[in-house]
Amino acid sequence: VQLQASGGGLVQAGGSLILSCVASGSIFDIAGMGWYRQFPGQERELVATLDGGGRTNLADSVKGRFTISRDFDKNKVFLHMTSLRPEDTAVYYCYAEGVTRTGWGDPAEDYWGQGTLVTVSS
Repeated sequence: VQLQASGGGLVQAGGSLILSCVASGSIFDIAGMGWYRQFPGQERELVATLDGGGRTNLADSVKGRFTISRDFDKNKVFLHMTSLRPEDTAVYYCYAEGVTRTGWGDPAEDYWGQGTLVTVSS
């Protein structure tokens, strides 16, 4: 299973970006997908997650500005980022939780995509 993220780039403060991530490979089901970000010298932190039941979890710092959505059929997750601030500058990582490959009792595993850099200029 591989996760491929895209959509990062340079944007001015107040601008918008949409990050996309697609999970590919032998996949039966994905429990949750989401996004984390990492600032230089810091641990990765949660930005937004969306589980199979449609429940979302957003970091307080992005509430009201970011939204997360999923295309369950295509194993995709999107992060819609608006009103971007310089402090949103980070490497953003796609995450898939509870991935099962066959549905025949194989263990659920978690996967990370490669990071995509978002830079917000002031």
